[in-house]
Amino acid sequence: MSKNGFFKRKTFAQDTQSSVHLNKTLGPFDLTMLGIGAVVGGGIFILPGEIASEIAGPGIMISFIIAGIACCLAALCYSEFASKLPVAGSAYTYSYHVFGEGIAWILGWSLLLEYGLAVAAIASGWSSYVKSLLAGFHIEIPTAISSSYNKANGTYFDLLAFLIVIIIGILLSVGIRESTRINNIMVIIKIAVVVLFIVVGAFYVKPDNWTPFLPFGFNGVITGASMVFFAYIGFDAVSTASEEVRNPQRNMPIGIISSLAVCTLLYILLSAVLTGVISYDKLVGVSAPVAFALQAINLNWLAGFLSLGAIVGMTTVILVMSYGGTRLIFAMGRDGLLPKTFAKVNRKNTPVKNTLIFAFLMGVVAGLVPLNDLAALINIGTLFAFSMVSIGIFFLRRNKDLPTSGFKTPLYPIVPGLSFVLCVYLMLNLPKLTWISFSIWFVIGLFVYFLYGRKHSELRKL
Repeated sequence: MSKNGFFKRKTFAQDTQSSVHLNKTLGPFDLTMLGIGAVVGGGIFILPGEIASEIAGPGIMISFIIAGIACCLAALCYSEFASKLPVAGSAYTYSYHVFGEGIAWILGWSLLLEYGLAVAAIASGWSSYVKSLLAGFHIEIPTAISSSYNKANGTYFDLLAFLIVIIIGILLSVGIRESTRINNIMVIIKIAVVVLFIVVGAFYVKPDNWTPFLPFGFNGVITGASMVFFAYIGFDAVSTASEEVRNPQRNMPIGIISSLAVCTLLYILLSAVLTGVISYDKLVGVSAPVAFALQAINLNWLAGFLSLGAIVGMTTVILVMSYGGTRLIFAMGRDGLLPKTFAKVNRKNTPVKNTLIFAFLMGVVAGLVPLNDLAALINIGTLFAFSMVSIGIFFLRRNKDLPTSGFKTPLYPIVPGLSFVLCVYLMLNLPKLTWISFSIWFVIGLFVYFLYGRKHSELRKL
């Protein structure tokens, strides 16, 4: 196709001269809290037990390190793009500049899958934790509205999951400044809960529980890395905030890299303490491994704090992933690839209509659809975006249209090249069903682009 077709690229001037922009209100601390808010959710209390018991054993610590390295490499690439292109849209916007409109659409469509399913899936988990907490006070949710649609079980809609997504949508529509203040408080609470478990649990660690360290071999560690990658999903949502950041050339790299570093350290320490407190083979089929471990060492008082940490943790994930999704849709609407109504802002320069539509749709999905089988789709959509951003650094360095100042990925070309290879390798370790489902989503996206996006593209009108 010609340069005026599928691969037509944006210029830096075209993005910066747009008539609709978002206010710059965020600093490095806000960005770091957004990153931790997106990454550390309820999964930190669930995933380590599942992976350790059946796939990696105590070697899950290495799994988290490998997945963390892959994310750190990708984060360095994201930081360079975010520094040079401080515009809403994350990998979608970056691809528009280095690969062209068609590839940007594919990336944006993949990220919509990540953000949308993440919001819905985490909302379902949030609902389960809240129902468990309410049960402790002898409060029962009517069966019909207690869980996603399952006629055999008599459940038709998960009302709690729907409501939390709507509430978060309303909060975001008030403004990002107000939303980040609430997010910062919740992030501090959940970090405190995780650190409390690590510190207290460390006194009960028995090194014998780490033997054998690799009961499933190193292949189990690699497979575990592909699966625990889900625990890191979300840091890229920070890059969607570029347009709303003060001094993005400096603050975006700080926010992305520091949030990921904190999360990686927390994951490694928690998995080490968990498998040290209780043998990995005793965690088979345990849905709440951290609470189970606490009960095994008679620390029931801490279990209540963990429930609070899980609920608060999942709330911040829903908030940040909803934020990322709405800013992505805003950018795609501003470019004409989605209806223009998604790019409309109010007097505070907040895309309210976009935010509320996204919240309602994802709330309905969270309320109706059991998302266990679709969770892996979040992984592949994210890994695909990471791999494209990594390889995009090579094209970015040759793009003379973009600013030369700002953060640069170190050890070029080794870091972006290694990041690309690791992301693709982790993708290849995902289940076949995930690839089939992703392919169907990919084809649907191409239909939407050719039937609507390319006809309404603002870039094609120039």
